[in-house]
Amino acid sequence: MDRSYPIEEPHKRILANPKFQELVRRRSGFAWILSAVMLGIYCGFILLVAFAKDLMAYRVGEGVTSLGIFLGLGIIATAFILTGIYVVRANGRFDELTRSLQDEVPL
Repeated sequence: MDRSYPIEEPHKRILANPKFQELVRRRSGFAWILSAVMLGIYCGFILLVAFAKDLMAYRVGEGVTSLGIFLGLGIIATAFILTGIYVVRANGRFDELTRSLQDEVPL
């Protein structure tokens, strides 16, 4: 079978599409922002552990719980919250861009 005409592969059409490039740019940018927020919070916690030991050892209530434990749990909760924010955004705006791209570049 002679194929004298070029066949553009579907992945090349998708990669070249401006909507796909916008999707990648927005998704990556948003992920980097959330990652930077989490890294900043975690680094702040580590700095408190290193340089504010008295503050971290401060007893909260009459139990054995210290402020450091609450801050550590807060960091874990923040990670879940940031993940939830990403999922909501991905299921909203990013899915809209993906559907738009699928309509424009059929396989």
